[in-house]
Amino acid sequence: MKTDKTELFEKTPVMRAVLALVIPTVISQMITVVYNMADTFFIGQVGDPDQVAAASLCLPLFLVTTGLANLFGIGGASLIARSLGLGDTDKARRTSAFCIWTSVAVAFLYGLAISLLRGAILPAVGADEFTYDFCASYLFWTLTVGAIPTVLNAALAHLVRAEGYSGQASFGVALGGGLNILLDPVFIFGLHLDITGAAVATMLSNLIAMLYFIALILGSRGKFRLSLNPKYYAASDGIAKEVLLVGLPSSIMNVMAIFSNITLNKLLVNYSNAAVAGIGIAKRIDMLSFAIANGLSQGVIPLIGYNYSAKNTARMRSAIKVTLLLSLAVTTVGAILLFTCANPLVRAFINDAEIVRYGSMFQRIICITGPFTGITAVIISIFQSVGQKGKPLVLSMLRKGGLDVPFMFLLDQLGGADAIAWATPIADCGAMLVGMLLFVPLWRKMGKG
Repeated sequence: MKTDKTELFEKTPVMRAVLALVIPTVISQMITVVYNMADTFFIGQVGDPDQVAAASLCLPLFLVTTGLANLFGIGGASLIARSLGLGDTDKARRTSAFCIWTSVAVAFLYGLAISLLRGAILPAVGADEFTYDFCASYLFWTLTVGAIPTVLNAALAHLVRAEGYSGQASFGVALGGGLNILLDPVFIFGLHLDITGAAVATMLSNLIAMLYFIALILGSRGKFRLSLNPKYYAASDGIAKEVLLVGLPSSIMNVMAIFSNITLNKLLVNYSNAAVAGIGIAKRIDMLSFAIANGLSQGVIPLIGYNYSAKNTARMRSAIKVTLLLSLAVTTVGAILLFTCANPLVRAFINDAEIVRYGSMFQRIICITGPFTGITAVIISIFQSVGQKGKPLVLSMLRKGGLDVPFMFLLDQLGGADAIAWATPIADCGAMLVGMLLFVPLWRKMGKG
């Protein structure tokens, strides 16, 4: 007997199936970005540029948790969807247990490392005597205390989505994001905790979202093939290898983004903390465009992976076409809005003339290749959906770290702080071109299949 979610993967008209999966995912991704922006926004209302700069310096270290969640969440979602397409529910269950408990262990170790090594880590990411204490306080609550709920709630969202329950997954993400937005002003202004209050709000919101997902799975009465029971934990039967290699590109993209952001901050801090704060605000605003592209690409992974394993090539090709066109259209509109509204958007975070000048200039530069980012993100997800490992890894490393970091150093020498941000669109354009070259042979092969 087929479930409603199996019907979604197999029979529902492709456009409707894609929209059913990606709309909740896009919304949840945007809410995640909004609540990340909320920290910067509310910290900015304190009126202290050093605290805004500290939040920007901590962002790369916090994004490691997204990389860990993607490693086990996207890698696990791909394998679970392909296992369900083959009718192997036992492997799907064992895969989920592996992803859940391994992500808990790795998140704990990361939070512990941040606590023990912060004296070396914070200066390395650009913290100085004005921002060090603010950074240390923020990281204690978000990572030392909050690493496990931050990683696990995001990973569980991917795994729940793999079974077709995109709405439930997105509600959990939205729950965490909404709570963070509500709690930020309470802790920052009501309790006068400033940047520490933002960190506590983030930790609590992620904890509650994690508990929601745990309750959802435990209370499903067998509806989910996912399992929290450690007895199903298994790294054998190719589970660990498949999860880690498929999820690695998304994780590497985050790691390389961290490397890229740290490099950018280290170069800009030579000019002023205002420049660091400006690029931090611009990056967070531009994350809205990336969230849309990311939501579209990640949301369709279960549909593509399921039909790939079920050898329904025609349906898989249709899903890819629809997703690419949607991504291109939506990210183009988003790029136009971010470009034209750059100044008021940055000013909404902090009314400091120098930071607004840097932030609006940086935002106009880095948002112009939003459509390129969307196409690249979809191509990476297609490769992940069908279990390919090397190509998405190459694209992830090109987009962040492989191309933009060398251009940052070059542009720093050629044009100073005003030119450095151009490294981002150069890298986005280069990654998209390489992605298209890698994707065309796969598309032709699917057409013959």
